[in-house]
Amino acid sequence: MNILSIVLLVVGFVLLIKGADFFVEGSSDLANKLKVPSMIIGLTIVALGTSAPEAAVSVASAITGSNAIAVSNVIGSNIFNMLVVVGATAVIYRITIEEQSLKIDFPFLLVSCVILLIFIITGNEITRIEGIILLIMIVGYISWLIIEAKRDQANMSVEESHLSTKIIGLYIIGGLIAIVIGGDLVVNSAKDIALSLGMSETLVGLTIVAIGTSLPELITSITAALNKKQDIALGNAIGSSIFNILFILGLTNVISPIQTTQVMLIDTVVMIVLLGISYILAYDKQDFNRKDGIILLAIFIVYMIFIIIRN
Repeated sequence: MNILSIVLLVVGFVLLIKGADFFVEGSSDLANKLKVPSMIIGLTIVALGTSAPEAAVSVASAITGSNAIAVSNVIGSNIFNMLVVVGATAVIYRITIEEQSLKIDFPFLLVSCVILLIFIITGNEITRIEGIILLIMIVGYISWLIIEAKRDQANMSVEESHLSTKIIGLYIIGGLIAIVIGGDLVVNSAKDIALSLGMSETLVGLTIVAIGTSLPELITSITAALNKKQDIALGNAIGSSIFNILFILGLTNVISPIQTTQVMLIDTVVMIVLLGISYILAYDKQDFNRKDGIILLAIFIVYMIFIIIRN
């Protein structure tokens, strides 16, 4: 086993954890300074930032002509977000869900996934026009969030920001850079260690690489939960999933249309079903408690067994 890989693995986790600390603190203070709900920041800045690894993988795949990987990457990441990111966060700290998330954000995520399914069913490829439709949807969604944030500003009572604007920017940008670099180090070094221990490349790709690109969401949300900023944690998971479907796949399809496959269709249906289960758990009590978190994590384990056996 390569000692350097182990060292880089440790360094990667340190960067992930410390980067997430700064990223969450900066994002929370930005919400206070702008006088907008933390959920809005979680759904936008935090979600877009933590989706950077998925975006990099998907766009690179599209440029090289292997853009079918983009769909698998997005589907795997979304399943990981809602089962592991939300599940692990809920085990640590109960997530109370605001009415807007139950009635707008979560349903919008499900609708986006169904639209992707329709695009997959109705042709042999997801076309550039369909990619543009996805991009228009994300622009519309962000515009609506901005309008809602401005409407809520006058009625909001928020904590005083204790950081200057420059420091907030430094925390957010520096934290995000540390998260992305740390995630990349963890994925690559863990892959090297796993291969040296005899794991196949296919299994490594389905587990370590798929999970690795979602590490920023996981570490950021857990950090937010530990700091009792669960609005950011949930907003991050939902917002990142929305960005994955609409922005990343939209952009990928505009670059190069994606050929649809039977496996892609099955995986998309599985994603919708699992997101639906998450929504039912949330809607029942308007929260994710420890029991819900354990259920979500157990479902993810079953899902991983399914894809390992299938492949």
